[in-house]
Amino acid sequence: MERIIEVVPHDPQWARAFEREAAFWRHLLGGEIVSAHHIGSTAIRDIYAKPIIDLLLVVRDIRRMDELDADLRAHGYLPRGEAGIAGRRFFIKGTESRRTHHIHVFAEGSPEIARHLEFRDYLNAHPDVAQEYSRLKESLAAAHRHDIDGYMAGKDAFIQDVQTRARQWSQARRG
Repeated sequence: MERIIEVVPHDPQWARAFEREAAFWRHLLGGEIVSAHHIGSTAIRDIYAKPIIDLLLVVRDIRRMDELDADLRAHGYLPRGEAGIAGRRFFIKGTESRRTHHIHVFAEGSPEIARHLEFRDYLNAHPDVAQEYSRLKESLAAAHRHDIDGYMAGKDAFIQDVQTRARQWSQARRG
């Protein structure tokens, strides 16, 4: 089945969906989990997003995740290994064509954690930039309805620019 790229208006239920999913992972991982964060476009107020909830989980030992693949498959998750980001474990909930959640797991101390959180926080603190991102996502979804690679490539320069600004903004806020 083909994956359709669709972005929809912000839904306040996404925050609750994140909390439910995070509770599952906290129960599953117990003391292994350090923290859980809602990331991605569904965590940014008032912008269009693909209706897929992104969770960033911080764990003590990333290797522990590799032992859970069979259990996670039984709960409807598809393990995808690092999926292009060194040190990450990535899981899809749902099917390839109809995803409901993306789970990004990183070991405590990974620089990827700050990168994701800074991006989210910057866009939430700068609604004008968030709306620019929203408009870009809408336009790309219309142009690449059946082409996830084209959709992602179209966002890349914008995301890189915002990540740079977000890092500087975050550093300035910390003093």
